[in-house]
Amino acid sequence: MKTILVPVEDHDSMAAVLQAAWLVARRFDSYVEGFAVQPAASEFVALDPLSGLTMPQIADGDAHIERYSRQMFESFMASNNVPPAPPAFPTPPPTEGVSCAWVRPGAEFDTFIGSYGRVFDLIVLGRPGRAPQNPRMAPLEAALFESGRLVLIAPPPPPEELGRNVLVAWNGSTEQARTNAFAMPLLRGADEVTVLTVEGGMTPGPTGDEVALHLVRNGAPATAVTVAPAGRTTGETILDHAKLRGCDLIVKGAYAQSRLRQMIFGGATRHILAHTTLPVLMAH
Repeated sequence: MKTILVPVEDHDSMAAVLQAAWLVARRFDSYVEGFAVQPAASEFVALDPLSGLTMPQIADGDAHIERYSRQMFESFMASNNVPPAPPAFPTPPPTEGVSCAWVRPGAEFDTFIGSYGRVFDLIVLGRPGRAPQNPRMAPLEAALFESGRLVLIAPPPPPEELGRNVLVAWNGSTEQARTNAFAMPLLRGADEVTVLTVEGGMTPGPTGDEVALHLVRNGAPATAVTVAPAGRTTGETILDHAKLRGCDLIVKGAYAQSRLRQMIFGGATRHILAHTTLPVLMAH
């Protein structure tokens, strides 16, 4: 995980996002790049067609967003003694030590996260919510469904540790297998990895014991645990068990069911995104 992308936006999880990105970066001597993100102008129109916003007003707003976001990013990095990265061209920079950069001069729309994120190992975002001060869902959807990369979702408050005691929410799915593979560098460096299987929450696939064996063979200290939901949903059971075991990270494949089905009937991904108090690594 040598390259980390941090879309920066003014919301109540931004401190947790920056802290989570830094915790990962210091373990892998990573390069961390920030940029300002904002909703597309069409979203403003859709929300308030009578707002009277003109394009110059929107452009002025873009400049303010970029300045504020950059100050937030660079202040955090400076307070943690993260130096600016040397120029990437024409000679690639050295890979030893954490470094950071802010290379884009303006605010980008959500869709940029999905395309630009393809050249990073990890994208770090806040846990979305419905309140105005919460992170929006659109950046997370762009990252999960368009980048093909691993996404770290950080809820408040900022984490003190990350990736030492990890819960892998195994459900047998392709999405979960892909997420496990992406997360392998963190899993290898963990002190403890629990492969959790929830009875009734599986799709056809390998057992939790088989997954734990695969992780052990790859150098991760994994053990398998199967639990009954006891009247809870799969998502509730995952979060409860992670809390019970003192985990600091959940590894969860995103949307093994379709997003539409999850919207109508609910699902583990939807519940975890809404309620987790721990950072979650996700991929689709």
